[in-house]
Amino acid sequence: MASSTWPRLAYSAALYALSPLIGWRIWREQVPTYSRLQRLGLHLGPLPPAPRIWLHCASVGEVRAARPLIKGLLARYPAHSLLITTMTATGAQQAQALISEQTAADQVRLAHRFLPLDFPGAAKRFVRHVQPELAILFETELWPNLIHTCHQQGVPVAVVNGRLSPRAFKRYQRLRPLMASMLADISWLAAKSPADAERFNTLGCNTEITRIVGSLKFELVSQDSSIKEGERLHQDWGGRTVWVAGSTRDGEEALLLEAHRQVLARYPDALLVLVPRHPQRFDEVAKLCKTEGWTLIRRSQQQPVTAQTQVYLGDTLGELAMLYAAGSVAFVGGSLVPLGGHNVLEPAALGRPVLSGPSIENFADVAEPLQAAGALTLVDSPDALADALADYFANPERAQEAGLAGWETIQAHRGALSRTLDGLEKFLPHSAGPM
Repeated sequence: MASSTWPRLAYSAALYALSPLIGWRIWREQVPTYSRLQRLGLHLGPLPPAPRIWLHCASVGEVRAARPLIKGLLARYPAHSLLITTMTATGAQQAQALISEQTAADQVRLAHRFLPLDFPGAAKRFVRHVQPELAILFETELWPNLIHTCHQQGVPVAVVNGRLSPRAFKRYQRLRPLMASMLADISWLAAKSPADAERFNTLGCNTEITRIVGSLKFELVSQDSSIKEGERLHQDWGGRTVWVAGSTRDGEEALLLEAHRQVLARYPDALLVLVPRHPQRFDEVAKLCKTEGWTLIRRSQQQPVTAQTQVYLGDTLGELAMLYAAGSVAFVGGSLVPLGGHNVLEPAALGRPVLSGPSIENFADVAEPLQAAGALTLVDSPDALADALADYFANPERAQEAGLAGWETIQAHRGALSRTLDGLEKFLPHSAGPM
């Protein structure tokens, strides 16, 4: 199906008009070891050997969720290398950490670069230089000019783990001509759920190329090492009553500290492990804790936790799973404030009972089965959060049952990875091998 030209031209004109603001943002969102010119499709440096698959993930959460897919692609296509792109600096750091964990042979087949801004010229330079045999876009990372350039150059484009929250769907409906034009250039869309597939189809994606495969977020890699490290950390803290609030957002920490104040009234030895979502907010959250009079320890400073420590700030990258495992109950942030929530599967995979605020629309598809199993409880206020925490602390057997239910739910929903890889084979049939 041929795509309409005018919506994309209007979109490109808007990008050029906003380029000063975009440029300022990119100037801030950078890693010193990367050239800022990568944002224009330049200075990409040496790439892993051809043939290449290109996989784009927006940021930290998407890179984490894509880990099983990356491993699966490396195993199924031993003749191919894989270029991972991200939009954010934290995503770049997560990608580099993931690459460093692979075997020496696989590290040679992996590389990370920043995604170019979606200007027509930058998109053309990037695709022409990379020359991927397949472009894979994770979740909702949809960039009209990049997708159109791939289409023009004969590069198939697959959207995997495709999702559209109700909020995003409403926003994209206002841009329906642009979305329809862009989705016409998609080769295959692997949706997480029937609701996500329906939203994509409503926006113009061809039903013939849409498949419902389930969520890759259930395909979590083994957490054994994180569990062992977390339990060791808990022992170092003297076996205290510990709860962990991960991926917290602006305006949420004050609510969590209020809940913790109530918890301390019932459990004076309780320790809150607080892990903000964005590294640029670490200092801000530390200042908030000190201003409110909390006894704070920062993980980055490697200070020992004492009996007087009330809050432990997880201000490092790549350690959230270990910190979740160090507690007996987990709260997942971005949910007591209206931001749609974050990945509730991460602590559930560690066998921990999970609490969340009511704003979970970004992860509704994975939250619903956890709720049904009794592994996830929603709370709507600091008071309700404190009550739920106290209930789990008073009934450790109930906490254990909820944690086990979460783990079993994840195991029951696996399978999206194999269905996704099988669907991608139509674009890379010549080099597919056994998993």
